[in-house]
Amino acid sequence: MRRLLNLLYTMMAVAVIAAAGVAYYLYASFTGPGPSTEDKTLLIPKGSGVIEIAGILKTENVIEDVRIFQLGVRLLSEGKPLRAGEYVFPKGISASGAMGILIAGKSITHRLTIPEGLTVREVLELVSNEPLLDGPLPPERPAEGTLLPETYTYLRGESRASIIQRMREDMSKALAEEWEKRDKSILVKTPEEAVALASVVEKETAQADERARIAGVFYNRLRKGMPLQSDPTVIFAVTLGTRKLGRGLTYDDLKIDSPYNTYLVKGLPPGPIANPGRDALHAVMHPQSHKELYFVADGTGGHAFAVTLDEHNKNVAAWRKIQKAQQTP
Repeated sequence: MRRLLNLLYTMMAVAVIAAAGVAYYLYASFTGPGPSTEDKTLLIPKGSGVIEIAGILKTENVIEDVRIFQLGVRLLSEGKPLRAGEYVFPKGISASGAMGILIAGKSITHRLTIPEGLTVREVLELVSNEPLLDGPLPPERPAEGTLLPETYTYLRGESRASIIQRMREDMSKALAEEWEKRDKSILVKTPEEAVALASVVEKETAQADERARIAGVFYNRLRKGMPLQSDPTVIFAVTLGTRKLGRGLTYDDLKIDSPYNTYLVKGLPPGPIANPGRDALHAVMHPQSHKELYFVADGTGGHAFAVTLDEHNKNVAAWRKIQKAQQTP
């Protein structure tokens, strides 16, 4: 009996040692360096379970053994799910480290920049052509001036409709904030009028330090009952934002019968001609105070401003001279 007990104890000790050895091997394999020799960017599809994820990681040489990964997740994940998404797995990362990345769910973010002054058509075209977004554009075309130009971050596979909705919400928020803090003496009476004027200011200049000054010019003309005479509004009158003009304006264009033709119609255009950025909105809400009524390009990317028509005509003549010098034979 004593010999039998000794044998039993010996076998139990061997089993315990063997189990400990196996456990140590599995733990070391799960936490030790993985086989990858370079960073791997992988997409884990929605609905993927541990088995599918292990297969992806094995195929891409991130992990050595799918069974060890599955067992490690089962024992050490504390019941936390592995999240779908797009991730970077650094070279040599352990199976445990890969599990940690998937549990944290910090997917790669991408950026889409919408420049200020684009029409809705142009914004929708940018979103439609973004290859990492998914799904169709929203069925209803947003109104002009309702999308905020900004740099938007998104995850691979995010829907195009959701990006457009974020643009609409951000514009509503930005407009409400700027309107609340506006100079109460400005002539525009509603946020909608402010967006319309801001869109004209946005199209007139790309220089940040000119926006409030140009807004001041337009307010001065409105006070005097003068037409705004803004070329971008005429371009919109011709195209209605459905296409690029593709040529210079002509004198016939300036005679087009349209409420957007601010050469013929006094006051603001009936609606925005583009999507203004936050800075243009701010400029319209806080215009520069001066007596200037005119401006024209000065050949440097900016504008020459004038109080009187005589001054303006001299600036126009200087601009014509620059244009002529720039023309090729």
